[in-house]
Amino acid sequence: MQRILWLIRKRGCVPFFNLMITKELINELAMQRINERYPDVYIVDIQISSKNEIQVELDKKEGYISIEECVGVSRNIEHNIDREKHDFELQVSSAGLDSGFKHPFQFIKHIGKVVNVIKKDSQILEGKLCKVDDLTIQLEIEKTLKQNKKKVKEVEQIVLPFDEIKTCKLVISFKSNKNE
Repeated sequence: MQRILWLIRKRGCVPFFNLMITKELINELAMQRINERYPDVYIVDIQISSKNEIQVELDKKEGYISIEECVGVSRNIEHNIDREKHDFELQVSSAGLDSGFKHPFQFIKHIGKVVNVIKKDSQILEGKLCKVDDLTIQLEIEKTLKQNKKKVKEVEQIVLPFDEIKTCKLVISFKSNKNE
């Protein structure tokens, strides 16, 4: 049996019993720890590759995920999956600043901040996220127009349904804004 497992690993084949790790199982194990210790943490995404490379993305309703929270969730998953039966790689991390929003709480968390939205029709919008409800987001887009050789700023409110949004990302800026 060890020779078969060695050959399977050496040749890169995935044995049938390694396919038993499911998103539902990972979600259940992660939520056990989250509900016990970290009530403001939520799961953004779970990905499992064909080689059992498991990636869990976490975020918080307010503030940022700590290393301790990632380690706590990771340990609960690892300690509850039998390494004798399953060969897997686990990565538990915070949702990156440069990754798109995948969970409704991420939109709510970033109200008042500038976001970049790519619509499904490929139109790109950038503006301040003003409001989020169950079906839509509202952006405040500032446009600069020329009137009589003067630049005039105009603010437009746009309501976008979630089903028209391909991606939405936080705009990271290192400029200081005196108004905030």
